Amino acid sequence: MNRRLLTVFIAMSLSWSSVHAGYWKDSNGNPSPDTESRRSVGEFGGLLLITSDPDWEKKWNTSPETIPVFNEAKIVTQGKRIFTLIFFANPELDANHEANITCDLKIIRPDGTESINQRDTVCFQGRLKGKPNNLYLAAPVIDFIGEPGDPTGIWTVDITLKDNLHKVVMPLKTAFTLK
Repeated sequence: MNRRLLTVFIAMSLSWSSVHAGYWKDSNGNPSPDTESRRSVGEFGGLLLITSDPDWEKKWNTSPETIPVFNEAKIVTQGKRIFTLIFFANPELDANHEANITCDLKIIRPDGTESINQRDTVCFQGRLKGKPNNLYLAAPVIDFIGEPGDPTGIWTVDITLKDNLHKVVMPLKTAFTLK
């Protein structure tokens, strides 16, 4: 995906009130279809993004009016770092206005073996700082660097995002190629 298209995608996906009535909306309010890496279940939304930006955190930690632009990483060379970011929006809140989101994390090597397989990892627990339908970054950020001896080919990232209060389970999937 070229940079211009990625900017449009991020602007669509990171619209600060983009999840409503069970679908993602673009900046004009038009529905955007679900993909493997961006979907909604009911009003709960999830997004999975792999970026090569070493400054992803600085880009994310801006005012809600600023839409960050991330460079999507689809091809990675050995020795280069990438970061898998998990986003969510509009979780169910309890009586104390707190969310409870966990996720299963799995990375599958090109040979079919698992590099990571963690279940029920805390993604977010507690009070949201802002409106529930804002986009939030989940706690786990997967930092990957291709090392000598790592198999080349397609690595698959499978994340199952779980809104435990609303009993919603959302599978998200993306991939990158290690060369």
